[in-house]
Amino acid sequence: MQVKHRLYHGTLYIVLSGELDQHSAQYVRETLDEIFLSIKSRQVIIDLSELEFMDSTGIGVLIGRYKKLKEFGVPIYICNPSTHAEKIFKMTGLYDIMPKIS
Repeated sequence: MQVKHRLYHGTLYIVLSGELDQHSAQYVRETLDEIFLSIKSRQVIIDLSELEFMDSTGIGVLIGRYKKLKEFGVPIYICNPSTHAEKIFKMTGLYDIMPKIS
């Protein structure tokens, strides 16, 4: 699992690559928390185009990061979801709290 990020004009872009599951959840959670603490942004866009798999643990990681950023008024958006991620986000209603953008 890889977590890449960059800040551009106040927007923090995150790319998740690989599998977000019980084996990688702790790493992703800690890495995202560290990034969010060190980089202040107006919004976060998470690119899921390179995400190959995500299970319920991965969903929990994303919801947890959403809740943390919501406390600071920083919205999270999802872009380029893989077919697998798209199915999960639609089925669980996650797009209601983390809208999809193009």
